[in-house]
Amino acid sequence: MFPTVNLRSILWALLVVSLLANFINWQHDYPPPAPVTTPVAGTAAQLGNSVPAISAPGGLAATGAPAAAANGPGLGALPPTITPPGPATGPVASAAAEPAPVVHVVTDLLDIDVSLAGGELSRADLLQYPIEKGQDQRVRLLNRDNPASLYVLRSGLAAPDGSDSPSHLARFESAAGLSLTLAPGQDELRLPLSWKNAQGVTVTKTWVFHRGRYAIGLEWQVQNAGGAPFAFAPYAQILRENQPVATSYFHPDSYDYKGPAYDDGKKYQKLKMNTSTPPTLDAQVQGGWLAGLQHHFVAAIVPPADAPWHYKLETSGNEYLFSATGAAQEVAPGAAAHLASSVYVGPKLQNQLDATSPRLYLVTDYGKLSFLAQPLFWLLEKIDRLVGNWGFTIIITTFLLKLLFYPLSEASMRSMARMKGLQPRIKQLQETYKDERDKLGKAMMELYQKEKVNPLAGCLPMLIQFPVFIAFYWVLLGSVEMRQAPFVGWIGDLSSRDPWFILPVLMLGANVLNLRVNPQVGDPTQQKVMMIMQIGMPVLFAFFPAGLVLYWVTNTGLSILQQWNINRRLGVKS
Repeated sequence: MFPTVNLRSILWALLVVSLLANFINWQHDYPPPAPVTTPVAGTAAQLGNSVPAISAPGGLAATGAPAAAANGPGLGALPPTITPPGPATGPVASAAAEPAPVVHVVTDLLDIDVSLAGGELSRADLLQYPIEKGQDQRVRLLNRDNPASLYVLRSGLAAPDGSDSPSHLARFESAAGLSLTLAPGQDELRLPLSWKNAQGVTVTKTWVFHRGRYAIGLEWQVQNAGGAPFAFAPYAQILRENQPVATSYFHPDSYDYKGPAYDDGKKYQKLKMNTSTPPTLDAQVQGGWLAGLQHHFVAAIVPPADAPWHYKLETSGNEYLFSATGAAQEVAPGAAAHLASSVYVGPKLQNQLDATSPRLYLVTDYGKLSFLAQPLFWLLEKIDRLVGNWGFTIIITTFLLKLLFYPLSEASMRSMARMKGLQPRIKQLQETYKDERDKLGKAMMELYQKEKVNPLAGCLPMLIQFPVFIAFYWVLLGSVEMRQAPFVGWIGDLSSRDPWFILPVLMLGANVLNLRVNPQVGDPTQQKVMMIMQIGMPVLFAFFPAGLVLYWVTNTGLSILQQWNINRRLGVKS
């Protein structure tokens, strides 16, 4: 026997739960701004300009060879940490104060400046990604010129005693000149930078660029022609002025995460800035990566997975220094050493992220419904390879999802069709008991029980559709593959709102038509509430990505056809 159901109470309960969930998520994602905090060591200027010092737990002394060398040539017991001490002094600081030449490197995808001060990646423009569609200005991911948007990738080999070393402040030389371009037919472009000290140690730092790839190789060749061992530890750092993004309903991209994140091979973690407690990290990781995230684009450091690295995050206000430091190593006199790692500077393209490092695809954050969004994106990508248009891909994918849920939808819609056939008898009951709500509810429940109809059966497809809808939203919002992707005619970017609001108007029409082919449950007031919701949704969706509205219109249109066909087969007038 069906219990007495007050549809109005259910609607209010759903509204309250929805508002509460949104409030909790809002507080979680956008907490009150934190006051400017004091950095772990030094000031913001020191984070940006100091020479790294090494302290190795259990081993590296201030002078002489590292105690870690007792464990065997080239490996320390634990990776050292890099901490920014006071301002740099001595010859290294003097050299760094002078304007350093820049090597300009151009590939088919990247336009990059590499500073000879440390071999730092100081600017990176993404040639395939205009800021605004149809304009010449490209997305600039890395940038040292503007302090308000400081964002650089630096790396080096740090000496255990703070002595002269090829750190990110050392001056390098480029035998390849100050301009390199990937030639037609050339698959790899190498930029070797050399450094040498007075003790006979020569270090070659080589950036390796590849055609069609945003991953950049970083190789170190250490040759010790001196008379004493050369001790060092490799490191790489992301330094960024992480200005918070103002959230706005009219700019859905502002809801994507911006800030540092890392993965230890088992767990992906965002270290959110601008919170009441500034984020910190001081951990040993093997087989992971660290990154600076923003909407659609990422700069990541991917250390070798065969040894532990020390990850450390330091913050000062909006600025953060995210470091990965390798184990202490030693090169004996007359010996040489070779190291290799990689960085990623570019869009969050799933295939390129996967090729760079396992689990790097997690930088494309689809939220808590990633378990739905990831396979959904996989399906979308496979279909797009066939049709070559993301709009038609969304339509085809929606049709396939409809087929997947067809048996469940069929049973639900049959129940809704029988409900529609009962409308004359329901209206008669409403007239009979118009002033006696309790008796009306009891009479309607008896009618439903007698005819074996569940008045809530129509909610089931919506409950199933809603998580898929949310997953679709995050796929459209977070997938750079759909950024500025055209559909037809006036829709030149499926990740932005419909500029002419044609799709929201079509959505309104589809919602109204959907109400006509389905039974109107509840009293006239409740029916008006449902009508207002169906009209209000297109207004809400008007500023959502056009691809999401296209999905909803397609899904609703297919639902209308399916319900109409079931009504026809059961002899129910639509």
